[in-house]
Amino acid sequence: MNGAESVLRTLAASGVDVCFANPGTSEMHLVAAMDRVPEVRGVLTLFEGVASAAADGYARMAGKPAATLLHLGPGFGNAFANVHNAYKGRTPMVNLVGDHAILHRPLGAPLTSDVEAIAGPASHWLRSARDAREAATLAAEAVAAARRGGVATLVLPADAGWDESLGAAEPARQAPAPQVPDEAVETVANALRSGKAAILLGGVTTGTRGLTAAARIAAGTGAAVFHDTFTPRLARGGARPRARLLPYLTELAVDALKEFEQLIVVGTRPPVGFFAYPGKPSLLWSPETNVTVLATPEEDALGALEAVADLVGGEPAPVEPLPRPELPTGGALDLDTLTAAVAAFLPDDAVVVDEAVTASALFQDRTAAAGEHDYLFLTGGAIGWGLPAATGAAIGAPGRPVWNLEADGSAMYTIQALWTQAREELDVTTIIVANRSYAILEFEFSRVGAEGDGTAARALMDIGRPELDFAALARAQGVPGRRVDDVPGLIDALQEAVGEPGPHLIEALV
Repeated sequence: MNGAESVLRTLAASGVDVCFANPGTSEMHLVAAMDRVPEVRGVLTLFEGVASAAADGYARMAGKPAATLLHLGPGFGNAFANVHNAYKGRTPMVNLVGDHAILHRPLGAPLTSDVEAIAGPASHWLRSARDAREAATLAAEAVAAARRGGVATLVLPADAGWDESLGAAEPARQAPAPQVPDEAVETVANALRSGKAAILLGGVTTGTRGLTAAARIAAGTGAAVFHDTFTPRLARGGARPRARLLPYLTELAVDALKEFEQLIVVGTRPPVGFFAYPGKPSLLWSPETNVTVLATPEEDALGALEAVADLVGGEPAPVEPLPRPELPTGGALDLDTLTAAVAAFLPDDAVVVDEAVTASALFQDRTAAAGEHDYLFLTGGAIGWGLPAATGAAIGAPGRPVWNLEADGSAMYTIQALWTQAREELDVTTIIVANRSYAILEFEFSRVGAEGDGTAARALMDIGRPELDFAALARAQGVPGRRVDDVPGLIDALQEAVGEPGPHLIEALV
């Protein structure tokens, strides 16, 4: 058994059964080994940034890591933006990155690079195999590191793939997340009793279990419950407990938190502005607010939150489902009618992947009235995540419809994901919000204090010349695509997408 096969068999034994791949010459022995290890499903992507975001979306829904297979330092460089998003969201991911054979590295071949230096800033765990004998052991350690919550990157020189190995390694022991001390739990309970309090949830605490514990705390103490602006996965809709979104805009977030004497942070970090702005604070809480971190993302945040609920919680009132927006009956297509129609049609048990950028807030508000669903947010801010994340989410949650709410500018970063959706016959409905601009940049232009008439600057935010045709781009990759510019056309397209399995793309001109 060569090193490549030993790595794949170790991944399979450790519970990693999907690999999103864009391989090259150095990884060919890993590619060949997939025929001998059918337990690992290889999914081809046409760009490394698709592979990394697909692994992110998969892990968020499957609750376990996928692998990526990337070609040398430049391949990881192409994947970096979406590995960064996974890194910020602490998504479990195992990157297998090929490298030149050990003796070939010093010769200065064209693709020679410092793979570890490229991968390090977006990896929670990083190792390079010295030879085929240790490759499998490191693969087991990589999976264990990823399962703790984070990105694990294993660099595999080509000869570590083709040389003889010692065989597959046993799965590595996964240590449980560190427990929050009882004293910290008691401190938070006292803080909740002592004044007007808010709880900020993030990470693993925004699932049903965490929201339920937070609702108990709110019932017993009157605390307000917020969730991170960009949390990895939020359980919402129907009669599920609700948390308030911490606004993206600095001034709105500051206003939302200003009245609280206590801010309890669970499973995330104290909130800061997405960017710095002239004359605006970077810290989003009031200077008079006492901030207490109950549990960091690395700790057992769910256990700590439930322990606090046991001390101060009450019995929350049943949550009444919100009335769904009425379906628009006709007329022009704009953000109001688009978001209302999406909320009206969103299937129960759907997975929503949101990279609608400037349209996100309205989509989030409207879809809150839909049936129970999971909502995936862009955790790291690097755009080009939505299309491939939806691709991975569909593989990670088979049988569940995936709806991708996508800005037109962001979609062009990783449009190749549509090809993988067609190839794998995935039930993904992509809704492109086509406003012909990088609208978020237009919005931010004045907020940062940029001056001038903006003529040349705005040309760098206009993507309407020449006009993009997303419906045609979808059809060219095997995905049925429709362009709509009025409400009846949108409703007809949504009905078609709901009624037919497989991928669809709707380009909504707004």
